[in-house]
Amino acid sequence: MSYSFRMTSEWWRTAAIYQIYPRSFADANGDGMGDLAGITSRLGDLHDLGIDAIWLSPFYTSPQRDAGYDVTDYCDVDPRFGTLADFDAMVAEAHARDIRVIVDLVPNHSSDQHVWFQAALAAAPGSAERARYLFRDGHGTAGGLPPNNWESVFGGPAWTRVTEADGMPGQWYLHLFDSSQPDFDWTNEVVREEFRRILRFWLDRGVDGFRVDVAHGMIKADGLPDYTPPTAGGSMGGAGGVTADALHDTVGTDATGVALEPEISDEAGDGAPYWAQDGVHEIYRDWRALLDEYPGERILAAEAWVDPLSRVAKWVRPDEMHQAFNFAYLETPWDAAALRTVIDASLDAFGAVGAPSTWVLSNHDVVRHATRLSVTEPNPQGHGLGPRSAGLPSYAPGLRRARAATALMLALPGSAYLYQGEELGLPEVIHLPDDARQDPTWFRTAGERYGRDGCRVPLPWEGSAPSYGFGPSDASWLPQPAQWAELARDQQRGVAGSTLSMYRDALARRREHGLASGSVEWLTGYPADVVALRNGDVIVVANTGSTAIELPAGDVLLTSEVLADRALAPDTTAWLRA
Repeated sequence: MSYSFRMTSEWWRTAAIYQIYPRSFADANGDGMGDLAGITSRLGDLHDLGIDAIWLSPFYTSPQRDAGYDVTDYCDVDPRFGTLADFDAMVAEAHARDIRVIVDLVPNHSSDQHVWFQAALAAAPGSAERARYLFRDGHGTAGGLPPNNWESVFGGPAWTRVTEADGMPGQWYLHLFDSSQPDFDWTNEVVREEFRRILRFWLDRGVDGFRVDVAHGMIKADGLPDYTPPTAGGSMGGAGGVTADALHDTVGTDATGVALEPEISDEAGDGAPYWAQDGVHEIYRDWRALLDEYPGERILAAEAWVDPLSRVAKWVRPDEMHQAFNFAYLETPWDAAALRTVIDASLDAFGAVGAPSTWVLSNHDVVRHATRLSVTEPNPQGHGLGPRSAGLPSYAPGLRRARAATALMLALPGSAYLYQGEELGLPEVIHLPDDARQDPTWFRTAGERYGRDGCRVPLPWEGSAPSYGFGPSDASWLPQPAQWAELARDQQRGVAGSTLSMYRDALARRREHGLASGSVEWLTGYPADVVALRNGDVIVVANTGSTAIELPAGDVLLTSEVLADRALAPDTTAWLRA
């Protein structure tokens, strides 16, 4: 496949990357499930928005027990989403519009319907088939207890016992997520070679990179020791919340002025024996060498829920991945002191290893930031929100804060990730009927946790069309709220002050003023609850407090809300020409 692109070198350092959750983006055939042809049909809207790349959540063959993160064939398209020909057409159309394509890769686990796992179930303990996964004998009488006490991210035990060929209870297999998602054993060279094959398959089809799911997983500590996580911990690792002390790691230079690599201690992070083991880095160095064989700067982006930021920087050293998601920034509250701290820590930690910082506020696993930033009660990552949740905000204040947060984020140097629908101001859908929910978290916790369905509801494109333009019929795999009519893209396109217009203007000015390749200079003389910085020829002022402030002199380039004279109201961000 020929490969040419008009984008600048090292495009990934400054790119605005738009996440597509395929089943919820656009439905071309009217079955209620988004598909690849639907994505292709809407690429013009994304080009108009001004993004540089798209990242697609899984579209591979899957029983969809976890919305595609349970893969049965890594080298084919699930019929629900189309065909390989549809994929090739989408890539060609995206590249024709100067939009790069990043695809999800799920290397920690497969589906239990994968041919390898089915072969493992049919084989005997100790067989080569079982060695591809983490099968272990149980403890206690007749092996009736799990091999250790690990808990699944989705709730409940991380081990399931199998029935052997003779009909007797047998070994247990590890699944850090749902029981339908058995973990691979990455100490097995057969597993490693298979994923090299998978990488080459998609690179040969022209993909521009891979977002690596659970990039802090895959390698488990020797002996699989028992582990009890802290009660405040996030479900995917990390701290489950961000404080200034947790973020502020010192990164300096040596006597010659060369940047020091952030110091990594054994105590960094929460110490889980199934997250952030050193062995993962050998895998990514191998993958990086493979990607470097291909033209066009193909990239690896890590989903690594790891604390502190200095430890995340290990994933993006020059011979490993290109980017790592900045979950510390995503989890930072709308508080000026906390924002200044996380921005400094991010630029220091990633800059020390020569990598760009990334910035992100929403994705398919977290409560949408149009709701999350105004929730007044703790909501650990992955737990979700529903009608019985505490601290729920009303829509307008949450949207106002989200717009201000986005305007601040898009002014920062580095690469920015946007989640589909945030440019429309979509909130978390809280009032989903119980019988409509599909997230495994909901079922594995018997409804104690709502899970992630609320951020995955299909998008509205036309306010008066069936399924709000998601597809040609009324079908929608999750029910859409009536609010979608007024938030649909056609209701906001070209409307001054709409959230869509704000995003489009911010992305255009971000590129025009080179903000993504700039630097941060903090400005003084502002109240403590104001974030004020200069990036190149742009001054950015974000008011996280409760009192309006007077803006400095300078032409106003962008505001998240309409200004009254030059007063910057609470929960508002402005860009000014320096």
